[in-house]
Amino acid sequence: MKQYHVALAGATGAVGAEFLKLLEERDFPLASLTLLASARSVGKTIMFKGEELPVAELTEDSFTGCDIAFFSAGGGRSKQYAQAAVKAGAVVIDNSSAFRMDPDVPLVVPEVNPDDVLAHKGIIANPNCSTIILLMALTPLHQKWPVKRVVVSTYQAASGAGAAAMRELEVQAGELLAGKPPTKEIFPHQVAFNLFSHNTAINETGYNEEELKMVKETRKILHAPELAVTATCVRVPVLRAHSESVNIEFVGERPTVDEARAAIAAFPGVILVDDRESNTFPMPVDATGRDECLVGRIREDLSHPKALDLFVAGDQILKGAALNGYQIAELLIQRGVI
Repeated sequence: MKQYHVALAGATGAVGAEFLKLLEERDFPLASLTLLASARSVGKTIMFKGEELPVAELTEDSFTGCDIAFFSAGGGRSKQYAQAAVKAGAVVIDNSSAFRMDPDVPLVVPEVNPDDVLAHKGIIANPNCSTIILLMALTPLHQKWPVKRVVVSTYQAASGAGAAAMRELEVQAGELLAGKPPTKEIFPHQVAFNLFSHNTAINETGYNEEELKMVKETRKILHAPELAVTATCVRVPVLRAHSESVNIEFVGERPTVDEARAAIAAFPGVILVDDRESNTFPMPVDATGRDECLVGRIREDLSHPKALDLFVAGDQILKGAALNGYQIAELLIQRGVI
C-alpha cells in the first residue's frame, strides 16, 4: 500500500491534538508526519508513536514533498498558506471556514456526500461542527423522505472555541463554587452555570455567523439550494460535544417514528439512543470521545402533520472536526484520487 507524507498545520491546538491521536491510533498509511504551528511554538516537541517530533513554523515552504495537508490553524492561516500547500502537490483538508462556501471547493461529510471529493481542485473543506452533527441526523431521513424545512437549536460546548475555552469553563466553575467572580478571557460572558447566544457577530438579519454557516453549509452539502433552514445557536456549559434539537418538515408524508428509527439506526456513523421507557436519549457526556453521533427523542410533531422532532449529540472535536477531516483523507485514498 502506498504511504503518504502528511503535514498538520495547527498541531498544538485541541483539534490538532485529536488529528495526531487519530493518525497514531488508526491504520493510516503514513510515510512521514510534519508538525506545523505558529512561530511561538517552534522548539516544542510532541510525542507521536514513541518518538518526539519537533514542531516547525508554518510557512509557504513547509509543504515540499507533502501529499496531504491537514489545516486546523484558523481561517487566516488557511487563506495565507493553503495555496502554497496545493502548489507543492498536496491535497489540503481545511478545518476552517476559509473555503467552505467557495464554489470551487467541495464541502464534504463522507457519510453524506462522498462523491464530492472527486471534484476537488486541491482543497477540500471540512464543514462547521454544528452542520456536520446536524447532517448526521438529517441525512438518513432526507435520503428516503425529502426534507422541506429544518429548524435547529444548538447547545454548543466550550470545545468549539478551543482548548483555552474549555479551561476557562473549568476555572470559572471552581471560582464560582468558591464564591469568587469568574475570570472571563475567552468568552464575553460567564459560561459556567450559564448559557448565551453563540459568540459570533450578528448581521443585519439578526442571525449570527454560526447560524448562517449552518444554513448555507447544509444547502451546499445536500445540493439543495432551496432547502429552508433556520438555526438558533447557543453556547452552554458543557466541556465537549455539541447537542442539537431538530424539527424536520418533509415534502410529502412524514415517516413513521419506527421508520425514522430504522433509517437512522442503519446510517453509518450514527447510534440510535431512543429509549422512552427509561427516559434515555442522546447526552453530550455519552457522545464525548465517540466517533458516532447519537440520535434520539424521535417523535411526531404534534403541531404539524408533516414534521418530526429529534435530538442529536456529537463530539465536536471528533466528528465535528478532526475525525471528519481524517475520514476525508481516507475517502481520497479509497477513491484512488490521491
